[in-house]
Amino acid sequence: MYLTKEEELALAGEYGYARQKAMEILVSLGEIYDADRLIPIKSAQVAGVSYKNIGDAGMEFLRDFVEAGARVSVYTTLNPAGIGDDEFMEKQAEVLNLYREMGIEMTSTCTPYYGANLPKFGDHIAWSESSAVSFANSIIGARTNREGGPSSLAAAIVGKTPNYGLHLDERRRATVVVDVQAEVKTFVDYAALGYHLGRALGNDVPYLRGIKPEKTEFLKEMGAAMAASGSIALYHVEGETPEYRGAIVDRLETVSVEDSDIKAVKEAFSDDWGDIDMILVGCPHASLREIKEIVDILRTRRRPLKVPLFITASRAVKALADAFGYTDTVERYNGRIIADSCFVVSPIKGWYRGIATNSGKSAFYFRSFGFSVRLDDAGNLIMEAP
Repeated sequence: MYLTKEEELALAGEYGYARQKAMEILVSLGEIYDADRLIPIKSAQVAGVSYKNIGDAGMEFLRDFVEAGARVSVYTTLNPAGIGDDEFMEKQAEVLNLYREMGIEMTSTCTPYYGANLPKFGDHIAWSESSAVSFANSIIGARTNREGGPSSLAAAIVGKTPNYGLHLDERRRATVVVDVQAEVKTFVDYAALGYHLGRALGNDVPYLRGIKPEKTEFLKEMGAAMAASGSIALYHVEGETPEYRGAIVDRLETVSVEDSDIKAVKEAFSDDWGDIDMILVGCPHASLREIKEIVDILRTRRRPLKVPLFITASRAVKALADAFGYTDTVERYNGRIIADSCFVVSPIKGWYRGIATNSGKSAFYFRSFGFSVRLDDAGNLIMEAP
């Protein structure tokens, strides 16, 4: 892999131990994937934030960087943190403080594009959250691989990433055509479609025909579910996403999605309300429009929920919800809007038996954790809940 003189000096330690270690990570990654060079990035988004995921070993890794004087050189935000008991939260606070000392913005969200970390079409970035990677690549047309926590942090410190994978034009072309013959109209329809495609296609780059999403949030949820049940980091939707023209250059296999495929996903997550003691919306973190729609549903219901409702969101979106009075309304109905956190990366086993959600991503993870799961549109969940 070609390195500039400055990059060679950084790798040799001339700019300090922290930058040297970051360069070592990036060069090793580039050599594994046959990258020709490093390319500048506009922003980074770092995973490995929850203490549940990184533990003491991860904290030691971060501490080594901080003690070596590591500082990020591009705008960088974090993935969501975890929620737990007092001991857990003490460790979680330490993790966040280590990232803060490296100059990272303390916005812990899987939807950084709802705040200041919003790339534009064609920008090269280094993001690690799977749903955010899908959104950036597919809906915005920015370019990022699905980075790991260490590689995204290394890229943030150096300000560059290896030039391979989805940074390259040829790797962004479709590898399979998906003919969606099923009726896909609602949020949970798109969640189920994404879940089905992730399981069926693995890490392909699908080109979807036959869907007309009413809202960007539908595509956000579809991509998140694809990335959770599979490893899809980029998809194209005919007539909708920015790179669909030119995405097909060869004859490709075509697969179909039928109503029965969508129905099968929903039936797989249809546990009885008697096993459900929590409603979760906002995975990925909710937009302001999603919160407003929930507020309207709650007002239609008119009576408080007996089952608690949790809405997770970025702090930027929650601040707007606070200002518009949405937060107060949610709380009157036994709900809470929680910023900067995620139940998926929190040690909540034992807190709840089962979770009702409109998210295919949440359904995938919580079922794998052993929870009962009910998947349906938020309106149905709120109106049907005790």
